Amino acid sequence: MTKPKPKPYDERTDAEKIQSQWVKLTGLHGRTDWSAAVVRAATATEITANLAIRREYAALGTLDAKGVDQELVRANGLKGKMELLLPLLKGSNKYEVVKGLTKLATTIYDKRNAIVHRGEFCSEEEATELIGYCEQFVHGVVRLYDPNFTLMLCSTDDA
Repeated sequence: MTKPKPKPYDERTDAEKIQSQWVKLTGLHGRTDWSAAVVRAATATEITANLAIRREYAALGTLDAKGVDQELVRANGLKGKMELLLPLLKGSNKYEVVKGLTKLATTIYDKRNAIVHRGEFCSEEEATELIGYCEQFVHGVVRLYDPNFTLMLCSTDDA
């Protein structure tokens, strides 16, 4: 019996993309490719910000999907997306939760950029710590929109 093909990445929801990144990083971390695992975890956090921004714009009804996508491209990176998201949340109960995750987001953004743009590496200890920060961020934000969301760890590379 053959394993069913996964849904093409571009057709996945943001939540499914976050999960795919998490599955991939689990495999990378298990193979001691710690820096690549951190980049995948940071990517999951950025997609998490995308999810929140899309949901907030949908609730406001001010931009269509294409307009939201353009805003996400302009925001560029987790830092830019946090700067876009926080004003959207102002006055809501979500604002304080996300504001409280800003320090984690900055740490994640800085380490990801150090790896990607300066070629830095990280140790297993650093990677494990940063992935934990990413998990806190992802759960903290996504659960504002889907309280039952949980990142699943997987031993296969089916992302």
